[in-house]
Amino acid sequence: MESALKPFRVMAYIVGCMLLALVVAMVVKYGFDNATFVAVVGPVHGFVYAVYLLTALNLGLKARWSWPYTLGVLLAGTIPFLSFVIERKVTERVRQQIAVAAA
Repeated sequence: MESALKPFRVMAYIVGCMLLALVVAMVVKYGFDNATFVAVVGPVHGFVYAVYLLTALNLGLKARWSWPYTLGVLLAGTIPFLSFVIERKVTERVRQQIAVAAA
């Protein structure tokens, strides 16, 4: 489980940053009529989000999360700033599970 936690944490931060960049790109697109930034950031965010989904699903399966909880973690990469919050909560939860298993 610990081996799946680190990739999840890294991807949660990357997805959060890319989502914020996408929000800025959308403001530039609709506020300043320039779609160039969205054309670059959009596909990159899509790819990074797909990798995030795989790492979160991998962690969820190893940690034996319920499907509703897993789905919530998967969706966290779609709402700005939420991936940062969820990353902290997931890290706490997994570390507690590891401590209980070790005891």
